[in-house]
Amino acid sequence: MTPSTYPLISNETRMGTVEFRVHERAHIVVDDTRCRDCSVRGCVTACPANLFVPTSDGGILFNYEQCFECGTCYMVCNAEGAITWSYPEGGHGVVFHTS
Repeated sequence: MTPSTYPLISNETRMGTVEFRVHERAHIVVDDTRCRDCSVRGCVTACPANLFVPTSDGGILFNYEQCFECGTCYMVCNAEGAITWSYPEGGHGVVFHTS
């Protein structure tokens, strides 16, 4: 199959092929104190799953349960050490199904 022959699939359909095996411990930890001084908020705009939400007090709320584990937040964070990222423990995290 060439890229031009891939069938068009809605985002909702694609998400139906994803399973999240949530671990009790988050694989991404956000240092809310460092986030308060951040003027860029790259994690909020770059996360493809929209899991970073600014709070009214200037912090960031992060929900790891539906994380795609892409690492984008870690790469765009402009405050060194504000995001600690690692893969979820074995058997947990995102699972992509092909059928």
